[in-house]
Amino acid sequence: MQIESTGAALGAIATGVDVTAMSEDEWNALYQAWLDHNGVLVVRGQNLSIPEFLAHGRRFGDVKPHFVKKSRHPEYPELTVMGEGTRHADGSVNRTVYARGHGWHTDGPWDPDGCKATMLYALELPSRGGDTLFANMYMALDALPAALKDRIADLEADYVYGGAQRHGNDLLEPEDRNATPIRHKIVRTHPETGRPSLYFNAHHLLEIAGLSAEEGEALTADLKPHQRAPGAEYRHKWETGDVVIWDNRCTLHSAAADYPIEERRIHWRCTIKG
Repeated sequence: MQIESTGAALGAIATGVDVTAMSEDEWNALYQAWLDHNGVLVVRGQNLSIPEFLAHGRRFGDVKPHFVKKSRHPEYPELTVMGEGTRHADGSVNRTVYARGHGWHTDGPWDPDGCKATMLYALELPSRGGDTLFANMYMALDALPAALKDRIADLEADYVYGGAQRHGNDLLEPEDRNATPIRHKIVRTHPETGRPSLYFNAHHLLEIAGLSAEEGEALTADLKPHQRAPGAEYRHKWETGDVVIWDNRCTLHSAAADYPIEERRIHWRCTIKG
């Protein structure tokens, strides 16, 4: 097994390992690389069944079904199938599916169980486009102007699926569209690395606690350009067989949503609680 940096501000790439047959030393090295490289780990060249994919996810923590029921696998509810159904019955593009994951965010701030990590496995890829972008939230906090950092030090924010604009709410069942908001500190300390980061996700943000609507909107406008610090990004160009897991406690991500609509981009996805 070899583990190398992506050369960017986050991310490690592992080759020469089968995640279904790792030694304990190899597993420990993978997990430590995930933490040391700021929460993005790519393992190349895998050939997994659904049970093997989910078993690998469980090494990182408890796996749970995603909030969106429509895209759960019928036999394995912990598995979400990404990229199927990109067209409506009339042939028009279903933007909610095609562009799912587009826009900078961290997964699961609206989830009462928390979301430690998200894992994707590439099965079918388009001829071009379809990258996933990541940003380092440790660096985002470090790069904040001092006055803005002081301003948010003790603030908390409330999150719901899709945020105040309810992006993608048509993916949810009607009974799930008004779930109770979940509150998080805007500056959070990672429970494993002990490092503070900017935990701010404008995509799923409902409101900033304790501020008026006008104050919250003004602070959001100030913070949003700082979600991604200069030089703090990694763009992952997928290869079939890639398994990528990212740490939602210290990274943002966004799907590029730029691949040819007539081509398939299919991934398996699982959510790790925490």
